Amino acid sequence: MEPFFTNDAIVLGLLIIIVAAVFHTSSSSNPKWKKFYTYVPSILLCYFLPGLLNWPLGLISGEDSNLYFVASRYLLPASLVLLCLSIDIKGIINLGSKAVIMFFAATIGIVLGGPLAILLISAIAPEVLNVGSGEEVWRGLTTVAGSWIGGGANQASMKEIFGVSDKLFATMIVVDVICANIWTGFLLYGASKTEKVDKWLKSDTTAIDDLRDRVEHYQASIAKIPTLSEVMTILAIAFGGTALAHWGADVIAPLMEARREWLSKYSLESLTSGFFWLVVIATTIGVGLSFTKMRKYEGAGASRLGSVFIFILVATIGMRMNVGEIFDNLGLFAIGITWMLFHVIIMIVVAKIIRAPFFFVAVGSQANVGGAASAPVVASAFSPALAPVGVLLAVLGYALGTYGALLCAQLMESASGVF
Repeated sequence: MEPFFTNDAIVLGLLIIIVAAVFHTSSSSNPKWKKFYTYVPSILLCYFLPGLLNWPLGLISGEDSNLYFVASRYLLPASLVLLCLSIDIKGIINLGSKAVIMFFAATIGIVLGGPLAILLISAIAPEVLNVGSGEEVWRGLTTVAGSWIGGGANQASMKEIFGVSDKLFATMIVVDVICANIWTGFLLYGASKTEKVDKWLKSDTTAIDDLRDRVEHYQASIAKIPTLSEVMTILAIAFGGTALAHWGADVIAPLMEARREWLSKYSLESLTSGFFWLVVIATTIGVGLSFTKMRKYEGAGASRLGSVFIFILVATIGMRMNVGEIFDNLGLFAIGITWMLFHVIIMIVVAKIIRAPFFFVAVGSQANVGGAASAPVVASAFSPALAPVGVLLAVLGYALGTYGALLCAQLMESASGVF
């Protein structure tokens, strides 16, 4: 069905109005709004309300719009530069090994969750594994594994390695996006309840609390009303850094592409992705500037502007979610949701054993499932000071994605032959 609004300028206006309305009501002194936002976090509404404009209202189309591309390629790197401007390197190092352990637990959850989901669903409804085109479902699911561990580049690699048809691949993209977006919604909600979850997990949150408090104290100590000159300088830092990151990505990615055959021997095809280098370079620029006088612009609102960009990105991610598509592929979505549940169970078990904070659970999971585009979003939901942690773990996901997806593929092939 043709959406009512097809002009991206109109769609962008609607998204920003939604985000502004959420922030206005969430900061209201009205008791009803205060009670409402006690249970529903504002970032969750910024995520789901744009999805309602897509389905069931049909006012916009997430697939046809270019806003997500613009936000992820321009606003995301700009936000990374600004959010890293006041980064506390020592504090991040002090987070210790639990962040990495939870990242690997998330990866293992994806690797084992796929074959376990196939075993369970095929035992209950074996017809689900027949998509009617003579193709094996497990081959299509390898592309989901690639996406949920290493991102789009690894997803494309799995398509080529296992000869997935374009039709089945399109279906799997829908499964991937919807299941991942639903899980992201849960994580954003959980971020608002982190104290309760940490208490249940019996987590030691000392390092995270110390990092957040140190950054927030630093921000408060230098906070000021910015002048027009300072605002323009912050924008120059953000988009100048973004331009430099794009230039670097445009130079490095083709060089890596020319060596794809050699890189494929070591399953490092992710290094051919321009988006990978865009994120890495933008983060590096932000971290580098944090050691210079540019750090002082945090007091003029650098991280606040970075957070604005993040929330616009959240809205553009949410607008791509068309929940109505679930009903066209219920069986495959059952596998996807079951897969995600196994992933969650494994993460919670590991978190309970090592007493890891929920922040590590959420960001470790999103660094796998969502990658560099959304891991900083989830990290920022806990505190803007923690956004760089999401980026660093997402980069680790790029490095390990193909290895994990190939192992998952072999296990899913074996699971498909059981019934």
